[in-house]
Amino acid sequence: MRSLKYLALTAAAALVFSLGAFAKDSHSASFDLGQTATVGSTVLQPGHYKAEWNGPDNALQISIVQHGKTVATIEGRMKTLPSKAANTEVQIRNDNNHQRIDEIDFANHTEALVLSGSQS
Repeated sequence: MRSLKYLALTAAAALVFSLGAFAKDSHSASFDLGQTATVGSTVLQPGHYKAEWNGPDNALQISIVQHGKTVATIEGRMKTLPSKAANTEVQIRNDNNHQRIDEIDFANHTEALVLSGSQS
């Protein structure tokens, strides 16, 4: 009886851990926004955020999360930088007198998020 219990527990654990192999390829990283800026039609106030993205590099679905709540979503793509970014940096573009997040470079990574509508 005891061995049957351990076998069932082991099988359940194997199933739970293998589910991660079938999950979509998703990533996330944090960034700080030092000024008011828009993502899509959402105005973000200065503060600490997390970008979460999934999908193929040329057609990403990006969610901007603050305090565990998604505050904005937008499409974008991944861009390869010539070298690793020294710091996490949010690049903002003045778009018709509105400050819009154009790109997010993450410290120690050679890839950056380019948000839709960007020409980078």
